[in-house]
Amino acid sequence: MYSVLKGASYFLAHTPDMVIHNGTTQTTEKRLKPDSDYLKEISGGIRDYEACVAYPPNQVYIGNMTPEELAALPMPWYDKRVEAKRQGTFGEIMPEDEFIGMMKICDAFDLVKLNESFSKAVKAKLEAHPLMDNILLTGLDKFAAAGEIAEFVQNSGAEPIYLNGEVIGCVKAAHDIDDTLSAHVIFENLVSKSSCVLSILHLIHQTGVNKEEIDYVIECSEEACGDMNQRGGGNFAKAAAEMAGLTNATGSDVRGFCAGPTHALVQAASLVKAGVFKKVLVAAGGSTAKLGMNGKDHLKKGLPILEDCVAGFAVLISENDGINPEFNTDILGRHTVGTGSSPQNVISSLTFAPLERAGLKLTDVNKYSLEMQNPDITKPAGAGNVPEANYKMIGALAAMKGQIQKAELNSFVEKHGMFGWAPTQGHIPSAVPYLGFARQEMLAERIERAMFVGKGSLFLGRMTNLFDGISFVLQKNSGVSQADGITEARVQQLIAASLREFAGHLAGKLEE
Repeated sequence: MYSVLKGASYFLAHTPDMVIHNGTTQTTEKRLKPDSDYLKEISGGIRDYEACVAYPPNQVYIGNMTPEELAALPMPWYDKRVEAKRQGTFGEIMPEDEFIGMMKICDAFDLVKLNESFSKAVKAKLEAHPLMDNILLTGLDKFAAAGEIAEFVQNSGAEPIYLNGEVIGCVKAAHDIDDTLSAHVIFENLVSKSSCVLSILHLIHQTGVNKEEIDYVIECSEEACGDMNQRGGGNFAKAAAEMAGLTNATGSDVRGFCAGPTHALVQAASLVKAGVFKKVLVAAGGSTAKLGMNGKDHLKKGLPILEDCVAGFAVLISENDGINPEFNTDILGRHTVGTGSSPQNVISSLTFAPLERAGLKLTDVNKYSLEMQNPDITKPAGAGNVPEANYKMIGALAAMKGQIQKAELNSFVEKHGMFGWAPTQGHIPSAVPYLGFARQEMLAERIERAMFVGKGSLFLGRMTNLFDGISFVLQKNSGVSQADGITEARVQQLIAASLREFAGHLAGKLEE
């Protein structure tokens, strides 16, 4: 019995001050060219919260618009606005002050210091948030004097926290000499943890699952936490589970750069299918390092800085209920050590090869979800339309294998592909943004199967020149739940269905 997708949540926090003060592009510029024109102009290129919420790709990310509705809007999208809804089907877009408050709530070692006026104001706002409870809000009852915060920043290496250009708090270093516990790293890690926790809370709220029923959490961001003796020891998963109130859960972290979430989903689906755990949650927070990553190119071309949100997601995988879409772990694509690095080899190993082993064609997959990068962000930066390039490679592969005619390439891309809408934070756009929509489409019986492909750049760690990749197929439920078991009649039905499908493919090959 395959495990199933019970739900997916998506979270954004609009963090313009973190773009200026914490994004790697900006912090590097301050070190190398402190008087650069870019740093002087950046404040004028920052969007306000309303513009961020009304931005079409952001509304798709939280589920208020579909990928098809986004595709109907002519590009570029940065100068267009849709109805600005903070809450969406899958999650929300949180303003920066509330997200800073969440960082304080998620701080277990009293490293986040916030001034009194801000603490009281943000607590009043978060009290109205449907996911907050009194236990979480008590984290905002302790505050620091302005002079104390200034002392930490000026003399103890603390990282200042800005809101509307003013310092309202700081993040302290967790150790005097350990760079792994520096204020900068702790800041990054608390941002990742907080966005992960909020994604989990949204998922719990959407699915209605009892928190005590979650057995295992896998966290799959691109961050690392530890100290000088184990710099990436973890465990974000258990830290987030604790804060979200998942009292019966344990967990661990999975890393694989952009491919990490897909690796984590395959592992989670396998754990549930094997009966090791009944409910596994896969989640990831966002990255401050990637904020404003392409900001220079955006400002040069007259765009606002579009990478102004910290993102997160969470996915719940459970035993088969006979309703929700199934993770078909028998159809797995793998970029192995011997695959090679040519684009054709990479895409073939992750799409064509696993489908062929299952007796399927590339055209038998209704939708492919790969690197769902927002082209509004990547095209001005010279990276082109990443999803479209991937779909063209799959279409070209289908043509080369004789599954479509060359003249059908554009229609293949249009039918089986999508425009990207996700923030450029590595693991965030990598396949997972479509999970929520795919579940909706399968429950509505509009599509039968979708393939999710995660690809990673392992050479970024300077340990290997290899690429990475893994893929799986999500399919419409077969209609039998774990509780029902497999009867003899059902086995006969499945065999008959398989034979019909095989006969159809055989007939197609004979016609060719």
